[in-house]
Amino acid sequence: MTDRLITHLRHVDLAVPDLRTQQGFYTGLWGLTEVATDSGLSFLAAEGSPEQYVVRLRQAADKRIDLIAFGAATPADVDTLALRLGQDGVQLVSEPGVLLTPGGGYGFRFFDNEGRTVEVSADVALRAHRKVEERESVPVRLSHVVINSADPEGTVAFYERHLGFALSDTLMHPRMGNMMWFMRCNAWHHSFAVARGPHPSLHHASFELRGLDEYMRGTGRLLRSGVEKIWGPGRHKAGNNTFSYFLDPQGNTVEYTTELETLDEDTWHPGLHDFSDPEVSDQWGTANAMDEFVAAKSFNDPDKGLFVAPPV
Repeated sequence: MTDRLITHLRHVDLAVPDLRTQQGFYTGLWGLTEVATDSGLSFLAAEGSPEQYVVRLRQAADKRIDLIAFGAATPADVDTLALRLGQDGVQLVSEPGVLLTPGGGYGFRFFDNEGRTVEVSADVALRAHRKVEERESVPVRLSHVVINSADPEGTVAFYERHLGFALSDTLMHPRMGNMMWFMRCNAWHHSFAVARGPHPSLHHASFELRGLDEYMRGTGRLLRSGVEKIWGPGRHKAGNNTFSYFLDPQGNTVEYTTELETLDEDTWHPGLHDFSDPEVSDQWGTANAMDEFVAAKSFNDPDKGLFVAPPV
């Protein structure tokens, strides 16, 4: 898309009732690095990513997605996008301005069609990151965020129309119809996806590891530590990426992945994949079977932050 103003995924911000336990999980087991703290806030970076942070945790009474943040190339693009959204009747949470979060920058926030808070920013200072070494099983970057939606068709249409996301592939089931839409804002197969669910919530956040060996070592570390595994290890067909899904202490699903496909956007045509075919869900056949009990783990609790902007 020539007029796409979103460049990439920056971070996902979560409100949690037990900040200390969540901090311990993401830094002690998952492999993120705490780079800044504020009153009731923890900013967590991925060692291989130039983003200031990829996860923000906030102590709160209610569990929710605080916001999902995307990047834009320039402040002018931020202004253009804010103007377009306002003209289209999208509710802005904040007008474009200087950001006070680590790295600064220039951005604004708005509500999507179901009431999630979304941030778009430019000119955020790059973090001094490093190359993740061989056998080092820590996240390189935040790969993608998947949301549950009670109106997935409407949500997909919102992100296509207003943010310029493109559809890469769709998962369907013969009895249930279309169930998941993979969407891209750059050449990665997906940075964002929408799953059909009983209510709006976080489906999962996915973190890219250096390679297959590091992905398996990270998966093994979580298993040995007794973290509840939901699904995996295996390799999806759509996106061709590996997957190991776990539950964090607050019941959010998080994924280790690697080798997510990059596309030639000029020639790619979206596919429709039937996930009742075992090779669509898992090309390797190594993961536990995907059934309704496994799927329900990622429905998550209903998001209590819809159309309520986070306080910070």
